[in-house]
Amino acid sequence: MNSKVLIVYEYQILFEILNEIKENLSFDIIKSNKDEFNTVKINSKSNYLIIASKKQQSLDNYIIIKDLPMKLEKLIEFININFLKNKYSNQSDLKIGKYRLDLNSRKIMFDKKTLSLTERETNLIFFINQKGNVNIKDLQKKVWDYSTELDTHTVETHIYRLRKKMKDIFEDDNFIINSKNGYFIK
Repeated sequence: MNSKVLIVYEYQILFEILNEIKENLSFDIIKSNKDEFNTVKINSKSNYLIIASKKQQSLDNYIIIKDLPMKLEKLIEFININFLKNKYSNQSDLKIGKYRLDLNSRKIMFDKKTLSLTERETNLIFFINQKGNVNIKDLQKKVWDYSTELDTHTVETHIYRLRKKMKDIFEDDNFIINSKNGYFIK
């Protein structure tokens, strides 16, 4: 199965057009309507889009196409561009503990609260979360591109400031934990 799936939602004529040329498309097509939508199986790793003819309140990842007839090449290009946008958006959104980190906007969120981060803070969170139990020397080398021979408190200072921001916005005293093995995110 392709990693891209287009769900044509309550749009019979569009499904018929795309189904006729499905061998030439870079995505799979599934037809759905309101009654069967909950039974559609999508691989969680798939990049999926839902295409409809009008706004749908209860759907995520959907695009609207009202301007039919349209050149077929233009339609396929529009769909592929939206697959790319969706993929880019999904790659930038990471789960960090109970938080959601958006790498594109450099914001960390929980509930309805949002904290804007610097590029260095974003890289710091990303690296610690990815590696777990990271020591100061690794952070100096990988996040700051410093020599591990330098005696600097840059890492500790940034972590202190980031912890303070997290406490101020989210009332979280335990976001980045320091153990004998290094820093990790709870």
